[in-house]
Amino acid sequence: ISMESLDSIAEFYSVEDELEMATVRHRPEALELLEAQSKFTKKELQILYRGFKNECPSGVVNEETFKEIYSQFFPQGDSTTYAHFLFNAFDTDHNGAVSFEDFIKGLSILLRGTVQEKLNWAFNLYDINKDGYITKEEMLDIMKAIYDMMGKCTYPVLKEDAPRQHVETFFQKMDKNKDGVVTIDEFIESCQKVSNEIKRTIPFDFITARLCIAS
Repeated sequence: ISMESLDSIAEFYSVEDELEMATVRHRPEALELLEAQSKFTKKELQILYRGFKNECPSGVVNEETFKEIYSQFFPQGDSTTYAHFLFNAFDTDHNGAVSFEDFIKGLSILLRGTVQEKLNWAFNLYDINKDGYITKEEMLDIMKAIYDMMGKCTYPVLKEDAPRQHVETFFQKMDKNKDGVVTIDEFIESCQKVSNEIKRTIPFDFITARLCIAS
């Protein structure tokens, strides 16, 4: 990392933080570069880094730590499997760790990306084996993970076969040529249609669940 980059990163830290940098295994990219690569302001990046650093002093998050953090948001259920899929979506270089840069780039898309960017990101999440197609098996794994995460205390009580039924509905809506897989073009076309119909923002990492439940 260059001295110019270090000068830029220094704005993240207090004097105490700068002394601590010697023990950090991963150093983030220059502030200006992250600002250019994301849709966050300089001040927002500083705040986000503070929180990231508090949770992950090493500068990176491994999968187990990611699962522990994510489970705090869904104490009523088991978020382990869904967090695994989500971790793989953030870990774009597939090295088994999510850096601050990985986190910011994903979060920027999810919070402030265009509809196209959000749907591309969501498709990548559901395409578990990254072969460019979503199969029924992949979607069933995702749906089961979502139900496990939401817990058993849902109302009304859902039947055991609800995830599979929703997957069938999903494919009826999206698999336009009925070849048993959903391409990114089919995915985006169907999601945009539903998004236009409901005329409001919904969490895009749950967009297929919304599509499946919709009659």
